[in-house]
Amino acid sequence: MKITFHGAARTVTGSQHLIEVNDQRVLLDCGLYQGKRDEAFERNRHLPFDAASIDAMVLSHAHIDHSGNIPNLVKSGFDGDIFCTFATRDLCSTMLMDSGSIHERDAEFVNKKRARNGEPPVEPLYTIEDAVNSLESFAAVGYHRQREILPGVHVTFLDAGHMLGSAIVVLDIEDRDAGRDVRVVFSGDLGRANTPILRDPETVDHADVLLLESTYGSREHEAFFDSEQRLEKIVKDTYRRGGAVIIPAFAVGRTQQLVYTLHRMIVQRDIPPIPVFVDSPLAINATSVFRLHPEAYDEEIRAFMLAEGDPFGFDELVYARSVEQSKELNFLRDPFIVISASGMAETGRILHHLRNRIEDSANTILIVGWMAPHTLGRRLVDGASPVRIFGEEYTIRAQVEVINGFSGHADRSELLAWARSISKRPRQTFLVHGEEESALALADGLRDEAGFENVSVPELGQSFTI
Repeated sequence: MKITFHGAARTVTGSQHLIEVNDQRVLLDCGLYQGKRDEAFERNRHLPFDAASIDAMVLSHAHIDHSGNIPNLVKSGFDGDIFCTFATRDLCSTMLMDSGSIHERDAEFVNKKRARNGEPPVEPLYTIEDAVNSLESFAAVGYHRQREILPGVHVTFLDAGHMLGSAIVVLDIEDRDAGRDVRVVFSGDLGRANTPILRDPETVDHADVLLLESTYGSREHEAFFDSEQRLEKIVKDTYRRGGAVIIPAFAVGRTQQLVYTLHRMIVQRDIPPIPVFVDSPLAINATSVFRLHPEAYDEEIRAFMLAEGDPFGFDELVYARSVEQSKELNFLRDPFIVISASGMAETGRILHHLRNRIEDSANTILIVGWMAPHTLGRRLVDGASPVRIFGEEYTIRAQVEVINGFSGHADRSELLAWARSISKRPRQTFLVHGEEESALALADGLRDEAGFENVSVPELGQSFTI
């Protein structure tokens, strides 16, 4: 059996891991690589393997860095099944179409420049139609329901607690060439215990081969309760100043978490009944999917639903779907909260809210997630001023606050605790989905603190014989 790491190797993007066994090929995830525009386009366009040679694919969850290149995979000749949970399939139906729309718009923008320079047009990586076509390949499987996906290869999904539908992938493989059974466990992205909405990450009893994420392998998070307390204070302080709280947030996962948290705070009278606007069509569509999958909820939110009804809907909440509704927020003078995409403040409606509110000291810009280098969100975190929005410079006079405890990823201590819960230690462990520093730090932790042996941090394209 051979495993090749075609993405998320010493980086946190473009998850793709290929398993070859019994003359069959199973692909774990097919995510978009996100980086410098030209490099990203080339890597995403040209798959590092023959798509038609892949017999089956297993998808850990719907985030674009794990699912986003599926339409290109199918368009390039893959005709097998894509196995995932029911919630992941439903989220992908929205997220992949949105991604296709973005690729179409990006190509249109680039082609206008190329036309002026007399250059031929470029094709989008994939289109909305390609995304829709790829959805026909999805085959949903419930948690804990073992399914044979190829002869001698069975998959079981356990709850990863990272986002709605996220899964730990357990592959039980009959390695006929070696005459043995091998259990391969792929953590996907692991969530955190005791966070709202989702159940805690499950554990596995044993693994022969472990692929473990390492996003925060060298960092610890603020406790979720402390983050909620800080959110409460920020909202109250901004309300007293008569300002608005502007929150760039990822449309899937983080937005729903914030909506539910604010709903609880208003019900408990921890904060005043301040208007809350969700200004992102993708977030609105994704929230509809959340409502369809209570099987992924924890006991806390189920109890809340029995007492208060829809956790993602309350009197003070408005979902702004249309452009006109979004523009109306520019004229509000009373305090309010707006949650809008993109999460790193690079594109989308959030830019309009920042442009209109960033130079008023009564307002607060609240950062609730990791911001990649060279993004507007990172410049806000780093205190850069002025910043450029739509080509114009703006001086930052609004308060800028950062809360890190809402992360959907397990931190170093939580990753080590999860690994230690495996009673039968893996023979080989591979750390993926982490920058080099984080992955190497976690590797040291697994060896020194958890007693793991044979821990590797693969390079891009590196293969290992198991």
